[in-house]
Amino acid sequence: MNGIINVFKPKGMTSHDVIKEIRRIFNIKKAGHTGTLDPNAAGVLPVCIGKATRVSEYMLDLPKEYVGELTLGYATDTQDAEGKIIKFSNKEVKEDEIYQAFNRFKGEIEQIPPMYSALKYKGQKLYELARKGKTVERKARQATIYELDIKKILDKKIIFYVKCSRGTYIRTLCDDIGKVLGTYGYMSFLIRVGVGNFKIEDSISLDQLKELDRNTLQTVISSMDEGLIHLEKISLDKKYFNKLINGAKVSIDNSLISKYNINTPFRVYVDNNFIGIGRIIQSANNFNIKMDKVLTQR
Repeated sequence: MNGIINVFKPKGMTSHDVIKEIRRIFNIKKAGHTGTLDPNAAGVLPVCIGKATRVSEYMLDLPKEYVGELTLGYATDTQDAEGKIIKFSNKEVKEDEIYQAFNRFKGEIEQIPPMYSALKYKGQKLYELARKGKTVERKARQATIYELDIKKILDKKIIFYVKCSRGTYIRTLCDDIGKVLGTYGYMSFLIRVGVGNFKIEDSISLDQLKELDRNTLQTVISSMDEGLIHLEKISLDKKYFNKLINGAKVSIDNSLISKYNINTPFRVYVDNNFIGIGRIIQSANNFNIKMDKVLTQR
């Protein structure tokens, strides 16, 4: 079995726990996710199995989509509902001020990673240090907010949708918005509704997977290239198949160069069949296609 499963991760389960369950359900050894989802959040977790584990690195940068709830007036030590309330404010905030604050966080932003995160400091995970009551200095990191839309405001609670880049902390986004409003805020709810081309309406739960027989399990596996739609596609004649899958370079017409970026990974198809990931390389005035990863049978 080779491909990608759009798993609905339940709240309270780690991404690694999901992988262990997938290995057991499908009776396979090779399985991996494409970026962790917080244990306290539910939603889309694409899982690569078999040969598809070799494409997971290309899926790490896929945009993520969430629906969350920001509660104003309180700050917690974890920046979410699981933490202890450490600050409180009675300040009343107007709706137009909330919209203005949200607009400030669209585009390129900087975030200081929360102490309750899996990032490491001198070999130790930050959340391990935080649980010991320790705080260390963290460098700000860049993130991109592609879309940020308020769906509903009810008293001090704000339901919002966000589409963002890899490495964005939604908890920190809520905390920062609270600060901009001159009060406090924490993430009181979060569900991931999309990762790239994988959407929540097409996801399947672990309980549902456990009910399926071996043949039906095959039907829930997406093809490997389904997770690579963000990469450019190039199609070649079948006469090049043997050369490509055996690691040989294939000369490409210079007229095609304007359509593709040199030395950038793209999906390679031969006779309309996906065979793997390659790139165009230049040697003197010649351009060739070289495979990075062959993902079809030799």
